[in-house]
Amino acid sequence: MGKLWKGRFKSSTHPLMEEFNQSLRFDHELWRQDIEGSIAHAKMLSEVGLLDKADFKAIQGGLTSIAQDFAAGNIPLDPANEDIHMLVETELTARIGEPARRLHTARSRNDQVATDLRLWTRSKQDLLDKRLAQLELALVKLADREKKLVIPGYTHLQRAQPVLLAHHLLAYVEMFARDRERLADCRRRTNVLPLGACALAGTTLPIDRESTQRKLGFAAIANNSMDAVSDRDFVVETLAALSLIAIHVSRLAEDAILWTSSEWRLARLDDAWSTGSSIMPQKRNPDLLELARGKSGRVIGSLVALLVVLKGLPLAYDKDLQEDKEPLFDAVKTTDAVLSALTEFFPTLTFDQDRATELLSGGFLDATLLAEYLVEKGMPFRTAHDISGQLVRQAEERDVPLSGLTLTEFQAIHPDFTREVYERLDPARAPDFYRSAGSSGRRQVARALAAWKKRLS
Repeated sequence: MGKLWKGRFKSSTHPLMEEFNQSLRFDHELWRQDIEGSIAHAKMLSEVGLLDKADFKAIQGGLTSIAQDFAAGNIPLDPANEDIHMLVETELTARIGEPARRLHTARSRNDQVATDLRLWTRSKQDLLDKRLAQLELALVKLADREKKLVIPGYTHLQRAQPVLLAHHLLAYVEMFARDRERLADCRRRTNVLPLGACALAGTTLPIDRESTQRKLGFAAIANNSMDAVSDRDFVVETLAALSLIAIHVSRLAEDAILWTSSEWRLARLDDAWSTGSSIMPQKRNPDLLELARGKSGRVIGSLVALLVVLKGLPLAYDKDLQEDKEPLFDAVKTTDAVLSALTEFFPTLTFDQDRATELLSGGFLDATLLAEYLVEKGMPFRTAHDISGQLVRQAEERDVPLSGLTLTEFQAIHPDFTREVYERLDPARAPDFYRSAGSSGRRQVARALAAWKKRLS
């Protein structure tokens, strides 16, 4: 068929220009959306009298057959076609002839690609929401399985206070819930139809954009034709949401890497999710977790790349916008793969109760409980903090836990101590005493688990 714009030029484009300019090698990803949008556009044209019914039926039938061949892998990606839109139109013309030449009425590749990309992005937002929900559920089930296990909670990577492992895991469930909220919010702005904006100014033809909107399931039509073809905010927002997902995944992976390390020994990697060393026979490496952590840079890089592309672009459409797809496609594919793998991985993680007890025994994790015991007796917190600190120093000098100090030693620091203080000096029992909403108390975590099970069921 030749170039869609060949009438303007006397000579052909340079082979290097052909190669540099074409996007089919990656935008073929949009074939489903291109055909879906084209069928809806043709139907609208027939409704307003710009396309007769026979031509519409020919176009619809031709596009449907092309979709079937794409799905079967029977459409070669001929680089002579500049992009997926040209490929589909070339195929359609080869199959149905003259009616295909009417399909592009009241449409430009500018609003066409914007529509295709919104349809694609909307579907992937829904897919990733599903993936996040699956990972959340896997973490909730793991938290429920290990709901009795108490582990050290850390600040500054130093043992700080005892927490339930379930509480730690549910912190990530909260993060992923916010990620889902961001995707849902972004989807609302993605779900706006640009088709009908044409190149940038709209059209003199009597089209019905609302009809196309309904056919494609968009919530609204773009109000400004120049903004419609040049807006990529929805791609930036999606990449920003994926970047935060990547950061949360990276933090979760880092925790699991630490737990399974030979220094922590709190959890064990299943063989199915471990790799070995080519030289050290003893190694059990957490490569999945390290890759999940490492790929966060790739996703964040996609966001930065697109922001730089958009910076300083004049209205309306510019070829720079061809650079929006590869970062988006790669970030979505990467995020999908990481979330899917982690969802399968976490149920296989096993924890060591004895090692958890051992980790709790060092670092005076019950020092804050001791201070709060004194506060309950009416002591100002700063005074209680100071007394607890003195007792920690004394226990450290004697190389014993706080519970290893005698009542006489406690009372030598302050006379308010009674034998009941020892009830607070077992780090494994700390969750029995936490009582604030959202805390790592056993009752609070049990309520949170029940709420998440109900929410994700």
